[in-house]
Amino acid sequence: MSQPHPRGPQLARLASLLADETRASFCLALLDGRAWTAGELARLAGVAASTASEHLSWLVEGGLLAEERQGRHRYVRLAGPQVAQLIEDLSGHAAPPPAPRTLRAASAGEAMARARTCYDHLAGRLGTAITDAMVEHGLLRRAAGFALTDVGLAWFRRLGVDLSAAPRGRRPMARSCLDWTERRPHLAGVAGAALCRHALDAGWCARIGSQRALRVSEEGRRALHDLLGVRLPE
Repeated sequence: MSQPHPRGPQLARLASLLADETRASFCLALLDGRAWTAGELARLAGVAASTASEHLSWLVEGGLLAEERQGRHRYVRLAGPQVAQLIEDLSGHAAPPPAPRTLRAASAGEAMARARTCYDHLAGRLGTAITDAMVEHGLLRRAAGFALTDVGLAWFRRLGVDLSAAPRGRRPMARSCLDWTERRPHLAGVAGAALCRHALDAGWCARIGSQRALRVSEEGRRALHDLLGVRLPE
């Protein structure tokens, strides 16, 4: 008699954590890489504070979220880049969202598609354009997954980014992440996170509101064109 796979129950429990629209909405919001309060997530999902607290407890206990408390406030964030990768990969395989019904929703969706963060790296048309340019300039290989070349490592050093000093652990230096709006890969991993951090610190990009959308500055447009030949539409 055949036996069920020993990891079956664990996989089923993990899947059940995301098989709820409210919990899925929380995880997608936390892809901005920041910590949110339980109240902020409750307002985002349109649920009562008590309901949000219950869902967040399940996600924390399941290992998808990490919790921090400061005084009376409860903050949560994704437990790490591996969780962010899981959420983004699942989003890439999900059916496209329905067409927006209001002008405001359409504008927000277009802003997210144009440029956004995906946890701690750049995504949307901005992210895929930068990734394509890095491949064209020989900075990045993607024959069998993404890998930085020696030329790419030198390019980061000239940019003032020391990848050898970046915290790594088990995280790869470069990783392909499926972009859920472009349906093509963008750069993630240690290098992707370092590039995103540099773009924000240098003023190439700025966050729009409290969501993941980014606005590329004129300085950013010039820098990306000069460094990589990337031409972004106005």
